[in-house]
Amino acid sequence: MDENKRFMKRFYSPRAFYRLLSDMLLNIQDMREARKAQRVSNQFSERIMMAVTEVNGCRYCSYFHTQVALKAGMDKGEIAQTLAGDFKDAPPDELASLYFAQHYAESGGDPHPEAVQCMRDTYGEVMTRDILAVIRAIMIGNAWGNMFDALRWRIKGKPSSESSLWGELGVVLGIFWMMSAVFIQRAVSKIGWKRKTHHTS
Repeated sequence: MDENKRFMKRFYSPRAFYRLLSDMLLNIQDMREARKAQRVSNQFSERIMMAVTEVNGCRYCSYFHTQVALKAGMDKGEIAQTLAGDFKDAPPDELASLYFAQHYAESGGDPHPEAVQCMRDTYGEVMTRDILAVIRAIMIGNAWGNMFDALRWRIKGKPSSESSLWGELGVVLGIFWMMSAVFIQRAVSKIGWKRKTHHTS
């Protein structure tokens, strides 16, 4: 693989990855509700995921979501365009979400408040939560996949100058304890909220 293509991807430190993971898991109910309601169609969801993946450059996610998009009925031409950041064949009512998905990835999961408000104005609160749930999920896949790829190339003796061994191990192996930490954090927050409610009632 060409050296430039190998590392045309975004790397996330363990700290940044933990923030993304926490954001997704603390909002996991939104993801469950989005899947159940199916307000975001399969094709719409795949376009969003490919828009994020185009920015982050995860080759594993590109391959996987190409296959899923094909099964969802998208043609190869549109898939290739979407993965290249070209949305000319996307439905007009999805364009705002696709550009927002790119912005979300470019900002490292910290979108500008005005961009989020624009989404709410365009799609409404409920649909915006659904779209954010899709974006949060693919951000985790991209971030983990890229660090796994960097670690794999490091083992082959071709490390990236933009990453480190400890950073790669921290994300690739650390995801398990990070998930535990987030769930503990959520449990402690719920306990604190219940105690506060009890004292004020």
